[in-house]
Amino acid sequence: MRVNGRPMRTIWLVEPLGAVEIIDQTKLPFRFEIAKLERLEDAAHAIRAMLVRGAPLIGATAAYGLALALREEPSDARLHAAQAVLAATRPTAINLRWALDRMARLLGPLPEGERVEAAYAEAARIADEDVEINAEIGRNGLAILETLAKGKDSGPLNVLTHCNAGWLATVDWGTATAPIYMAHDAGLPIHVWVDETRPRNQGAFLTAWELANQGVPHTVIVDNAGGHLMQHGQVDLCITGTDRTSAAGDVCNKVGTYLKALAAKDNDVPFYVALPSPTIDFSLHDGVAEIPIEQRDLSEVTHISGRADDGRIETVQLTPDASAAANYAFDVTPARLVTGLITERGVAEASSESIAALFPERARRSA
Repeated sequence: MRVNGRPMRTIWLVEPLGAVEIIDQTKLPFRFEIAKLERLEDAAHAIRAMLVRGAPLIGATAAYGLALALREEPSDARLHAAQAVLAATRPTAINLRWALDRMARLLGPLPEGERVEAAYAEAARIADEDVEINAEIGRNGLAILETLAKGKDSGPLNVLTHCNAGWLATVDWGTATAPIYMAHDAGLPIHVWVDETRPRNQGAFLTAWELANQGVPHTVIVDNAGGHLMQHGQVDLCITGTDRTSAAGDVCNKVGTYLKALAAKDNDVPFYVALPSPTIDFSLHDGVAEIPIEQRDLSEVTHISGRADDGRIETVQLTPDASAAANYAFDVTPARLVTGLITERGVAEASSESIAALFPERARRSA
């Protein structure tokens, strides 16, 4: 995708078997900065502190983090220790564990002298595969948007999304935004309602910044406005991403997604979830009961950062000193509220049978 007209990815290798660079997403939308990852600790910090975020990008960053660790020392002990460090950074996004397991399966049997080159090559494959997967998600989702647009008498197709499931959450294209970008590029009139997505404001800070760079018409709204817009016929469909989806189609995503799905169900608005297949956790069947929900630092709720009139970036407190706070980062939307899952292999119903039919090899391995 583009930043000020320049094509970019969210993560890239600086030099062969060397450092990795990322877009520091904690600085957006007011500053565009690139951070360099040179050691395992840099990659772990980038994931934990959300310089990178979004399940697919977390997975790619973790893969490069293992490569950086083995560049310093390619021993078995280092491989296992680095895997443990990276696995502990974010508990909810399944792509993190998926990428680390994939890397370990490849690297574990190799002689130490072959591990570094193999690690970098596999991390690059994971990143490239993510781009291709998201492009396929975009093409499959585009068909849905085109069908809905044909049924409208006038005006643009209005899509509501939540949090950031854009290219900043992946290596490129995004999940929920991939169909939107393809529709826009194809000349389909489209407009996006962007939930601000408290507490970290990933919608207002990241999705809106992305859409502006791609020239896609959009409007930022407060999180609680979505139901009102649906009641008044101003939303044609919802598309969100997901950090982990159960084998039965329960969808874990940024907190607030469940409420959007409830409003969509009440107003007969289609509610789609766009996801790459590594985000499906075939070991889980009851997402509400089994998916761990990350609880993040309370300051994300009690404080907020923004740009002052003089251009300075300032952080201010929102809540009384004596008030307690809680910061649940995700919620789970039950499969019964999901119209369909847009994957790289097609659109599945949110059910065990439909998901297994699209990905039979993974369903068999987990059985």
